[in-house]
Amino acid sequence: MASLTATRVLAPVGTAGKLFAFGLDVGRGLFRRPFQTREFLQQAWFIASVTIIPTALVAIPFGAVIALQVGGLIKQFGAQSFTGSAAVLAVVREAGPIATSLLIAGAGGSAIAADLGARKIREELDAMMVLGIDPIQRLVVPRVLACMLVSVFLNGLVSVVGVAGGYVFNVVLQDGTPGAYLASFTALAQLPDLWQGMAKALIFGLIAAIVACYKGMSAGGGPKGVGDAVNESVVITFMLLFVVNFVMSAIYFQLVPPKTG
Repeated sequence: MASLTATRVLAPVGTAGKLFAFGLDVGRGLFRRPFQTREFLQQAWFIASVTIIPTALVAIPFGAVIALQVGGLIKQFGAQSFTGSAAVLAVVREAGPIATSLLIAGAGGSAIAADLGARKIREELDAMMVLGIDPIQRLVVPRVLACMLVSVFLNGLVSVVGVAGGYVFNVVLQDGTPGAYLASFTALAQLPDLWQGMAKALIFGLIAAIVACYKGMSAGGGPKGVGDAVNESVVITFMLLFVVNFVMSAIYFQLVPPKTG
């Protein structure tokens, strides 16, 4: 009984170690040739096609909620002229990468996990290894790079749509001034904020793809095992993304001093 309990307690540690080792294998596969250009382009197009519309639709309420909350708070301090800058900071630093990562993990990552899980239970991955083809270099690396590329572009889309939605709601519902909203962009925001958002999106896409590929390739137990792998990949990715987001934000605030108005 004691050994069984210890096994259950240490199981997450073993899973984390295997996931880390899988990530190292993916990193090593990045430099192996030939590079699967066709697979990369197909996966990038597929991931973009299943995430671009939900991302745009989610970005509008993100920007609206941020504009309403920030605008109402700033109005209490009599600093309405900084509404645009505060909304831009919130969208570019946090809302854009977070919304992008959630949709990449929920839509793109689940599709990747289901695809690789189905290949696993059909023993296609074993057949590839028998033929001397590395599944990581052939299937995983293109999907990881595709997720990273699409994440960066989707982050830009969320940032633009979120700022535009915040502008509309601030001007229409809060009687804000269009000129003041636009002119305040550079009051508190700075270029490193944009680079931080892009770096977050890139790393979040990497994490979502690696977790989805790992869970898909380790699926077992028939169709039910594939479904469980998809669910687990989404949950694990969400947990890792929030932890990594906190760490990256803490490091950024230590390295880049805030701009004063």
